[in-house]
Amino acid sequence: MNKYIDIIQNSFSGYYNYLVREILNPHWGNYFYWLISISLVFWSLEIITPWRKNQSKIRKDFWLDVFYMFFNFFLFSLIIYNAVSNVAVEFFNDGLKTIGIDNLSFFRIESFPYWSQLLILFLVRDFIQYFIHRLLHRIPFLWNFHKVHHSVKEMGFAAHLRFHWMETVVYRTLEYIPLALIGFGIDDFILVHLFTLSMGHFNHSNISVPLGFFKYIFNNPQMHIWHHGKKVPNKFGVNFGLTLSIWDYLFKTDYIPSNGRDIELGFENDDEFPKDFISQEIYPLSKK
Repeated sequence: MNKYIDIIQNSFSGYYNYLVREILNPHWGNYFYWLISISLVFWSLEIITPWRKNQSKIRKDFWLDVFYMFFNFFLFSLIIYNAVSNVAVEFFNDGLKTIGIDNLSFFRIESFPYWSQLLILFLVRDFIQYFIHRLLHRIPFLWNFHKVHHSVKEMGFAAHLRFHWMETVVYRTLEYIPLALIGFGIDDFILVHLFTLSMGHFNHSNISVPLGFFKYIFNNPQMHIWHHGKKVPNKFGVNFGLTLSIWDYLFKTDYIPSNGRDIELGFENDDEFPKDFISQEIYPLSKK
């Protein structure tokens, strides 16, 4: 028990010190300033060349989404996630050791060329996340949490990180074992994280970039806006790919009937959904 208490204490102090260093010491691997820089790039593109030209440059709920960005990227880990996840991983590994398993990894992925490690991590993680995303729409308990993300009424880059903290728990928990089986930790490789962060901002942004053939590989604003559409043919949703659209085309969940620029966003009865951060965080926990 003392070991787990030490992990909790070290997680709080370690993450706090990490966050302070991130803010005070900019460097190429600094998530804090990468988040700000990538966000400013896409906000600038939305201002210079907006897809929906009648949408305000500071759109509806813009500042709420900005707060969600920093809360989900940093504050949530400081408050609880880092400590709880470290304890959970240690507890899980201790459980494996009791049945004689010291390491889940089936492959020595570190022996692969670096570029192939990046590619494998990206593809496997995005594939897993596609199916987790479908679960968020199909299981009512999880959908109540995911409604926070779908409460966006005007799309913009910052909407990417408007989501309930429980989604982080769900994604990371379900990702852990498959990634561990091929020798990856959840926090491996900043380049993959930065690429998926950029693509997530891009998919939610108010810009139009013709991708040609590549639209069948990469998600994009003209595809993802239909995922947020209030009226879609499947009650469980469409267009679930996070970074790659290819999964939707392979598993027949793609849906782009038209341009989609001005479609209504949201979900049924979303006018009754809370509008402020605290109420949105509490909402799913109050549902049976």
